[in-house]
Amino acid sequence: MNKSLTHIDSDGTARMVDVGAKAETQRLAIASGRITMSAEALAAIRAGDAPKGDVLGTARIAGIMAGKRTGDLIPMCHPLAIDAINVDFSFEDEAVRATATASLTGKTGVEMEAITAVSVALVTIYDMAKALDKGMVIGDIRLIEKRGGKSGTWRAEDRH
Repeated sequence: MNKSLTHIDSDGTARMVDVGAKAETQRLAIASGRITMSAEALAAIRAGDAPKGDVLGTARIAGIMAGKRTGDLIPMCHPLAIDAINVDFSFEDEAVRATATASLTGKTGVEMEAITAVSVALVTIYDMAKALDKGMVIGDIRLIEKRGGKSGTWRAEDRH
């Protein structure tokens, strides 16, 4: 068995990793992504007057809800008792950046929960503003940092 492929057994069959014997530790993950758009769409979101209403407020709630449901969406993810998920937004040139932070005390990490929260928050921004710009582009979704567990802290290198 290839030890680097923890979700594949010796026969090549997909499996869920058994975390029963692992110690509970405080775990945290931060993920980020962005959606680029026209100046018109960005101005409407910034001003809070997009046709469908409060774009960022709705996207924040959608991201939090999605992060909590990650175990239902990603086949090999464990359902987790999340302590907190926060989704924040910042404005950039021609874009909105979403950053999600997920945390818990448990036996497995929350990287997928943070990534899922960011992804759904960005898709929600698209849905809420598509009347203004159907050509918006979602991208740069990635893990920024994770803490806790056997492997400790990991931070993304600046790739720019």
